[in-house]
Amino acid sequence: MRTNLFILAIVTSALTACMQSPDCFNKDVFCAALVTDTLGIDDNGLNQNTWAGLEEAYSNKLADRIEYIESVDARDYEKNIAYFADQGFDMIFTTNPTLRDESLHAADLYPDSVFVGMNQAQKETRPNLISITFPEDQMGFAAGVLAATLTKTGVVGAVCETSGIDSMWRYCEGFRAGAAFANPEIKVIVFYRDDGDSEKLFIDEAWGFESASKAIQRGADVIFAAGAVTGQGALRAASEKGVPSIGVERDQAAVLAESGSSVVTSILGRASFEVQEVMRLLRNGIVSEARSGQLVNVPFHGSFPENFQNGADFLLFSLWNGDLKTNVPPQKP
Repeated sequence: MRTNLFILAIVTSALTACMQSPDCFNKDVFCAALVTDTLGIDDNGLNQNTWAGLEEAYSNKLADRIEYIESVDARDYEKNIAYFADQGFDMIFTTNPTLRDESLHAADLYPDSVFVGMNQAQKETRPNLISITFPEDQMGFAAGVLAATLTKTGVVGAVCETSGIDSMWRYCEGFRAGAAFANPEIKVIVFYRDDGDSEKLFIDEAWGFESASKAIQRGADVIFAAGAVTGQGALRAASEKGVPSIGVERDQAAVLAESGSSVVTSILGRASFEVQEVMRLLRNGIVSEARSGQLVNVPFHGSFPENFQNGADFLLFSLWNGDLKTNVPPQKP
């Protein structure tokens, strides 16, 4: 009996050893990981799309091991990054501007790993830090063209967080430019949360709801919104009024469900594609400090002709490759 137990223990130990994950310190093993922000892996946005890119990279043999950690609290960011760095992971992806400082700091602490900040514009550079950003002005521009196509009143509205944040300013000014490009006679109503409580930054749903309602009262029959929960308030107001709306940052129709019933589409960065591209570059010995990511239009919700979707795809591609310019500067003048 003891002999059988001894043999069973040896077999179990051997199976466990075989099932262990590849050693990331092995130079022939390439490991990549993702540390999410507090929205989690199923955010219908950047976290989910970044992880999809890692899964595709694994399927395409670009990585031998992939893992992720969902951050529960912002205070967990540093330790979650350290967990992967201490295991010798070659690439560590972090998502959204909330992890920007931690990504920069980690690049200094762990020079043997390459850090990729998704949607993180860095003011400083490091040889092992890659910043991937998605042009907000182009996203807003595409939304503006779409709004000008959908409007029946000739009036469209945009609701954005404070214009003191460059990305928010680029979203709404891009929207204004896109609407005017499609129809020079169109009226564009833009609301920025410039005088709001700083403690409600990105979470002022009531202000977003009220601002969208004002725009609708002034004749806007299409609403564009950006700014996390603040923007979602505007999308909810549009849905209550039965006014078509356009989101960014996440697939807002999926996130808001019934309270986002009027969201016709959301315009996002093509994160899964960028993840694989940056991994290919690194595997070939190329580390780029920054990349401007491609755009992708989330499929339209509702009944739209196929040529409508094709036109939106062509517009986004023209913006990305430079055939079409938004003429919106990077920073507010």
